[in-house]
Amino acid sequence: MAVTAVGTVVSGALSGAGGDAGRRTSERLYDLLSRGRRAGHDSRSAQDGSQRPRLPVTGPEQTEAARHLLELARRSPEFAREVTEWVRDASWLSPRTVPAVAHGASRPQMLPPTTAAFTDRAEVLAWLTALLDEEGRPPGAPVVAVLTGPAGIGKTAACVHVANELRERFPDGVLFADLAGASVGTALAPSDVLARFLERLGVPSAMVPGDEARQRDLYRDCTADRRLIVVLDNALDDAQVIPLLPASPTCLVLVAGRYRLPRLVGEHGARPYTLGPLSAEDCVTLIRRVAGRDRPSAPDAVVRAVVEGTGGIPLAVCTTGAGLAVRHQLTWERVAQQLSGRMQGHDEEGTAVREGTPDGTADPGPGPDPVRLAQDVAYGELTPDCAAFYRALAVWPWPTVTVLTAAHAAGVGEDEARVLLEELARAHLLEEVGEERYRFHDLTRAHAHGLAEAEDGHGRMAAAVRRVAVAQLRFAAGADFRVMPLRWRLGPAYRGLALPEHRDPADGKRALAELRAERENLAAVVRAAAHHGFDDLVWQLCEAMWGLHLLLGFHAQWIDTHLLGVEAARRSAAEFGDPRAVGRMWTQLAFGHLGSGQVAQAADALEQARAADRACGHHRGEATAVEALGLLRLKQWEFAAAQGCFEDAQEILRRIGPGEDGRDDVPRAMALLAHHIGRAQTKQRHFPAAVARLNDALAQFRRLPGGGDAYNAGRVYMSLGDAHLDAGDAEQARVCLDGAVEAMTEAGAGLQLADAVETRARCHRLSGRPAQEADDLRRAAAAYEEHDNHIGLARVRARLAELEG
Repeated sequence: MAVTAVGTVVSGALSGAGGDAGRRTSERLYDLLSRGRRAGHDSRSAQDGSQRPRLPVTGPEQTEAARHLLELARRSPEFAREVTEWVRDASWLSPRTVPAVAHGASRPQMLPPTTAAFTDRAEVLAWLTALLDEEGRPPGAPVVAVLTGPAGIGKTAACVHVANELRERFPDGVLFADLAGASVGTALAPSDVLARFLERLGVPSAMVPGDEARQRDLYRDCTADRRLIVVLDNALDDAQVIPLLPASPTCLVLVAGRYRLPRLVGEHGARPYTLGPLSAEDCVTLIRRVAGRDRPSAPDAVVRAVVEGTGGIPLAVCTTGAGLAVRHQLTWERVAQQLSGRMQGHDEEGTAVREGTPDGTADPGPGPDPVRLAQDVAYGELTPDCAAFYRALAVWPWPTVTVLTAAHAAGVGEDEARVLLEELARAHLLEEVGEERYRFHDLTRAHAHGLAEAEDGHGRMAAAVRRVAVAQLRFAAGADFRVMPLRWRLGPAYRGLALPEHRDPADGKRALAELRAERENLAAVVRAAAHHGFDDLVWQLCEAMWGLHLLLGFHAQWIDTHLLGVEAARRSAAEFGDPRAVGRMWTQLAFGHLGSGQVAQAADALEQARAADRACGHHRGEATAVEALGLLRLKQWEFAAAQGCFEDAQEILRRIGPGEDGRDDVPRAMALLAHHIGRAQTKQRHFPAAVARLNDALAQFRRLPGGGDAYNAGRVYMSLGDAHLDAGDAEQARVCLDGAVEAMTEAGAGLQLADAVETRARCHRLSGRPAQEADDLRRAAAAYEEHDNHIGLARVRARLAELEG
């Protein structure tokens, strides 16, 4: 247990997983190891003169640290109690603890609604039911079923339908992800999907690891012994799917995709099922259902002539039926003639594009393509404005199409965009997947994209991408400003932004939720802007996503987008752009690497940032890079080096003169650095200097314009409490934590308030006041519950049970 605890805490310290609780547990481990050395128990450290432990990063180092703790615990009953308490607290940060709490906290229901037009596929349900009831299945493995077939054959609809039919057998919920595997360029990374699944399984955002390997381990722990359905739609290949397999034999995994997955079948026992076209009878039933009861009846022979042109492909059937439903002047006979005429045209051409390959290239096949025929008919019935709108939406594979994206892609107003989106959805050329949020089937997008290339040309398509990028930048910058209004930022997108005088305290939380909802679209916009060479927009979009990534993670996306941001900023600077953006992108990229546990890459990025900012004379940026390097040193227990970085950053800030860039931010930046220095001095046991520096930071935050910064004042009070606890003065620590509670209450920072109250409860415990400790634990529990922090809630309740038992 001790080795596991050390590994968990060290990993969390570097990545930031676990938040303040994780940081505090790491620093307590440092204190325990330091006290053992100061007591003279470690002969080797006495011989070489070193009394300061190093962060145990490697496996052998962690084993040695755990051995050292246990050896000291055997020699001292008091030390043994502290080690036991530390191991208990560290266990709450362990991936193996999270699932037990998350199991009862969350039963995800991510399945999209079943289409009302679904027809037949009873054989798929029967096949899956037989698989689930099959005897002699390999122990320990989930049932994995793979539905394959050409695009438009109805794989998604079949998966959603059977998952709904079987959900009573899986009471712990349904996970669903569209893996966007139509091509390599659009496919989601497993890390992106794992992060989303973990949060829906009840893991707090702060505890979701940044790297895929630890995400996968935690996901398997969270799904162990649960009865879940996991639907992985639109899969690209084995490498995308295998990390998403749960560990429980009581889970069902449904995978849908165009491509065979040989490793999944050969190594993981997946059972393949090829989905074929609908029968003529089912096609007739489906098209009549989609066309609606108001549609005048037609002879069966005419209806059969229509469905014959669809080739039994559900997407083609639904697209054709939707055209009949929304255009009453369109007759069955005319549709049959249109399909027949276009089929003859394709026969004369000899080939048709049927299906893509994983690298996004076309796969020509003989004969007419029924889906393309149906799309051509539907497109031909659109008004000129709606046809142009349809083409404009397809200039880039946006994960979803919002009203904002649609309006700017097409250059129309949002009200007109809403009307046109509804028209396309009624024609089955778009699918509505959420409130004012739509999605193309990838074949339909390919159809619209080809028309855009032919009718509009690359110049107009690039202009549409730029309009969307500008609109998304404006949205993201505004939301980011609401999330973190006091941070310094670069780029003209932030000019003129201001908060209302009487701001709703929950506005920042709402803004973060808005950014999160658009996260995938924002990443797509960064890639689209980079593809088209809009370097000025690429780095500004990355800047506008800072608050989103800093607070919520999604490190794989963070790194991918900011690597593009670095290159874009470099090219832009070489062409008379803003040279300050280069260092800014390097600094933000460093935090992404750090969250993924890539410490060496993070340190290198910060050195690159410092060099870039120094080269262009950007003192504010250089100070930020040096500050970030100091924060990295704090995480690594290199407290003297960290203090040196913070003091260097203060010196750099002092070079900013009146009227120079960043001057207005200097008071707040200096207060933050004073806080950091006080923390570094605390861990070096320079307690009088640390308390003095922290009190100075507190005074600086109180003097800031606008009535001061209550949130950061509360954080300083927390650090003062930590300093007094390290010095052995629990009573003075309690006084400081009273201040932290008051400040966090004023700031409306609910989770930080819970942390402060829980830490104050520890002071009461050390001072022998069990009644006050219980009161604070109950208050902390209420705050954790209010903010859906199930881990904090379980931890506090466990301590309450010990106290009351």
